[in-house]
Amino acid sequence: KCGVKTDKLNDYLEKMIEADGIILGSPTYFADTTARMKALIERAGLVSKMNGALLKHKVGASVVAVRRAGATHVFSSMNYFFLISDMFVVGSSYWNLGIGLNPGDVLNDAEGKQTFKDLGRNMAYLLKKLNA
Repeated sequence: KCGVKTDKLNDYLEKMIEADGIILGSPTYFADTTARMKALIERAGLVSKMNGALLKHKVGASVVAVRRAGATHVFSSMNYFFLISDMFVVGSSYWNLGIGLNPGDVLNDAEGKQTFKDLGRNMAYLLKKLNA
């Protein structure tokens, strides 16, 4: 746990440790993750590593909201967190991103919606196999 007992990271990390699978999502800001997402992956990653790989063998998936460019960098940044944490990363039929500018726009992104459906199926499949 984080040394600051009132730090919200402790709550988030506890939920991550309890979970079999973790899905991280971020909008794309200046071709990168949000500052909050970056803080979460850096801090949770460090606490996990310093305490015997707390997230090892969990299943992870990243999803990204984007208007134009930078989504694959955001996608990679979150996946690097999973990979360095000894986790299994789930793929899909395309990069896990939805395109839109305003809230709800992604609902018009047919390919994005299909990609997310495929991701959900793949994650469920892997979790079943690992927990069999």
